[in-house]
Amino acid sequence: MDFQLRQATPDDAEAVVRMHTLAHEECYSHLLSPEFFRTRRASIPERVGRRRPHLDVQDPRIIALDADGEVVGLADAGPGRDEDGPVELELYSIYALRRTHGTGLGAALLRAAIGDSPAYLWVAEGNPRALAFYLKHGFRPDGKRGQLPPEWESLPEFRMVRPGPALG
Repeated sequence: MDFQLRQATPDDAEAVVRMHTLAHEECYSHLLSPEFFRTRRASIPERVGRRRPHLDVQDPRIIALDADGEVVGLADAGPGRDEDGPVELELYSIYALRRTHGTGLGAALLRAAIGDSPAYLWVAEGNPRALAFYLKHGFRPDGKRGQLPPEWESLPEFRMVRPGPALG
């Protein structure tokens, strides 16, 4: 599979939200209720409006397009949001549709968003595929735990850190 990676723009908001919604369904269906996903699908128009300004920045907002021009992956990063952030850069999210798994797209998205820089991220508990991916790419749990907000059914999560080549 060939993919084109590029910086997203506000015009990509609807395609990004739709892909993100499908990716959530594919990777969290065993962790979240059917009602959660019904609510997410129903809120697509509202979320598109909120996503536009998020895509109108210089920080990495990388999307992957397949040969048909469909958004099949995304990764975004920027300044860390944790007061006790272990490093300055945070990988906010990275998702690829199931049909792209095993193609190297995840690794390409990760490189495009953060390169080899030290970074941290939050990952949902009970997501072994994501955990294996992050471990493979040098991230390690740092002991910090949390919970997603109630609208995400307070799903437990934990933080992982990659110190990067200069610090490792």
